[in-house]
Amino acid sequence: MSNAPTISPRALVVMGVAGCGKTSVGQTLASTLGWAFIEGDAHHAPASIVKMQAGQPLTDEDRWGWLDRLGGMLASQAPVVLSCSALKRVYRDRLRAACPSLGFVFLEIDKALALERVSARAAGHIFPASLVDSQFQTLEPPIGEPGVVTVSAALSPGEQLTQVLHLLAQQEIAR
Repeated sequence: MSNAPTISPRALVVMGVAGCGKTSVGQTLASTLGWAFIEGDAHHAPASIVKMQAGQPLTDEDRWGWLDRLGGMLASQAPVVLSCSALKRVYRDRLRAACPSLGFVFLEIDKALALERVSARAAGHIFPASLVDSQFQTLEPPIGEPGVVTVSAALSPGEQLTQVLHLLAQQEIAR
């Protein structure tokens, strides 16, 4: 888009637990910025998808190859927005290692709303509601990490986009 705001970094990860709206916010943000969009869930290993569909949480070992694939995509496709849970600091650091100027948009949500949203999804989604608790158990909120903006997942999509763009612009001014 010609009137899209200038944002640094040139790669962003929209992150958070299942049901927070990563895909919706990520797609809208990418469209607004005129950037590419990568749906992180589409790049899980087939064995990981089967595991999640069976209601089994992924382990760190299940995620390393996935994170490496995503990191390579971030580095090669910038400007780009990626939807990815990135629940632990070590996962975010792995993505940062692949794409050092990476920024994060953390969609903060409470467990009740996440469970409600995941339960309402189509039956064919790879992530069942039974795994929401494991997401919250794994989550290490990115409080105080550089290059992270936090937005409430309870806001309307329009309000989320407005806040994300405002917070990213504020980071830009502070540079």
